[in-house]
Amino acid sequence: MLWKTLLTAGAAVVGVPLAITAYLLAVEKGLGRLGRNTAGRLRPWLWLLPALLLLAVFLLYPALNTISLSLRDAGSKGFVGLSNYLHIFGDRDMLIVLRNNLLWLVVFTAATVVVGLLVAVLTDRVKYEAAAKAFIFLPMAISFVAAGVIWKLMYEFKPQGTPQIGVVNAFLSAALPAFQPKAWLFDRSINNWALIAVGVWMWTGFAMVILSAGLKGISGELLEAARIDGAGELQVIFRIILPLLRPTIVVVATTLVINVLKIFDIVYVMTNGALGTEVIANRMYKEMFNFHDFGRASALAVLLLLAIIPAMALNLRRFARGRAGG
Repeated sequence: MLWKTLLTAGAAVVGVPLAITAYLLAVEKGLGRLGRNTAGRLRPWLWLLPALLLLAVFLLYPALNTISLSLRDAGSKGFVGLSNYLHIFGDRDMLIVLRNNLLWLVVFTAATVVVGLLVAVLTDRVKYEAAAKAFIFLPMAISFVAAGVIWKLMYEFKPQGTPQIGVVNAFLSAALPAFQPKAWLFDRSINNWALIAVGVWMWTGFAMVILSAGLKGISGELLEAARIDGAGELQVIFRIILPLLRPTIVVVATTLVINVLKIFDIVYVMTNGALGTEVIANRMYKEMFNFHDFGRASALAVLLLLAIIPAMALNLRRFARGRAGG
């Protein structure tokens, strides 16, 4: 009922801040009765306690529960050990899923970083830099679902000899008279590449913005001195810009890796994993909601978590080094 919804919303908006405020006031009152050194040691932990409890309830417990479920059967009743993991690495369809995720991981990350860097370098040298960057960054404002719908229509295929309503086939047919329209999402040899292209289109703006900020941090005098000494533009890029941008490139790449490992929306909307395009997140969704196999779905979730942890750890380590250096 409406009044219950309003009551819940009111409790969340008003009650939670009031409860936290009351807790902090009680903490400070209690600490005031302790010695200065003891209070100084306890205060940070007591202030962090509500956040730590929320993390434990909504993050740590679900993760541990998922690990537990991954060691059980489809109904989460019987203990099956590592059989769900053995199925992932032994089943032919699952190996295709892992291959597709690896393809996304390598091609998407490399292409997005390269194109983003190229665009950052080029837009840095034109007068309409702001407008060009805004235009390229625009796809980031679109949801993955909307992008999938848009590109599914752009990849639309009609038999040769009939009007092509898909933008990609229509453009290529007009530009290349010998071009034969392709079923981009139904041809197993190119459908994964077509999906990855959509991801690159969306994330190039993100890479461009971060790399452009790093590029502007490079001294113009250094670049000009290199050009005066006879260095060509390619030498400036490969011997000066890229080495100085390496930390920024690593941050961008690891961020892209974390996001691409979880890729789901584009694949779900455009192909739903059919014809050899399935990825881990898409398969996990099917195992959970279509096949009702909670054990295998949880094992796939744990696999994604284990794959993401190294990239997150690398980012955190670089962040810690940056703070130490600063």
